[in-house]
Amino acid sequence: MVTKGRVLIVAGSDSGGGAGIQADLKTVTALGGYAATALTALTAQNTQGVFGIVGVEPAFIVQQMEVVLNDLGADCVKTGMLHHAAVIDAVVETLDRAAIGIPVVVDPVMYAKGGDALLDPAARETLIQRLLPRAALITPNVREAEALSGLSIREPDDLAAAGRRLLELGPAAALIKGGHLPGDTVTDWLVWPGGAEAFAAPRVDSRNTHGAGCTLASAIATGLAQGLPLTAAARRALAYVQEAIRTAPGLGKGRGPLNHGHAARPWP
Repeated sequence: MVTKGRVLIVAGSDSGGGAGIQADLKTVTALGGYAATALTALTAQNTQGVFGIVGVEPAFIVQQMEVVLNDLGADCVKTGMLHHAAVIDAVVETLDRAAIGIPVVVDPVMYAKGGDALLDPAARETLIQRLLPRAALITPNVREAEALSGLSIREPDDLAAAGRRLLELGPAAALIKGGHLPGDTVTDWLVWPGGAEAFAAPRVDSRNTHGAGCTLASAIATGLAQGLPLTAAARRALAYVQEAIRTAPGLGKGRGPLNHGHAARPWP
C-alpha cells in the first residue's frame, strides 16, 4: 500500500533557500510528507531581493512532471512560480493529462516579498483562465488577491469579499492571507462555496518572513496529501508558519528566512 503524503511541487528555485522549491521541500519534509519537484525557473535571490531569473523550457517542465507522476505518483500538486503564459499552459495541460483527480494547491506567485515581479504581466490572464479553475485551493496574499479580484482590500472583512469574488474564477476554495494588512492580529480568510472561516493569530513582530507564502501553500498541500480536511490542513499549516516565523534564525541583511525545521517532530 502506498502511504499518502506525496506532494509534487511545480515551482521556481530560490538560491537563498528561503522561498520557492527550497522552502517547499523543507516544509513537506518537516510535516511528514514526501516531496518531489519540477523546476520552472532558477532565480539569483537572497533576503534583499531577486537579482536574476532564468526560465526552464516548458517542454522540460512537462518532462519533469510526467516522470514523477508516472513513477512516484502524487497525492497533491502544489504550484508556485509559473512566470510565463507558455509555462502555465504546459503545466495545466500536463495536469489535465497526467494528474486527473489529484488536488492542486495554487500559490499565484506574482510578486516576491520585496515587491519584485515574478509573473509576466501578459501571463495574468492565462493564470486566471487556465490554472485557477483547475485549483482545489488558491492562496493569494493581499496584493495578489487585489490584482486577481479587482477589489480593494483595506481590512480583514475585505479578505472574505475578495475570496468570494475569486471563487467566481473557478477554484474550489480560496485562502486569502492577511499578513500585509496593519494591526497586531493577522487574520486569514478561507472561503469556499457556501462557507467561510476566519483564522486569527497574534502578529509575530519579525522581519523574517521571506518565503512565508510558499511555506503556507506547501504546508496545506501536505495536509491534503495526507488526507486532512481542508480546514484542518489550513489550521495546521497556519500554526506551522507562525511558529516558523517566531523561531526564525535571523539570517541575511533583508527579509530573512523562516525556521522550517522547528516541526521536525510528529504532528498529531
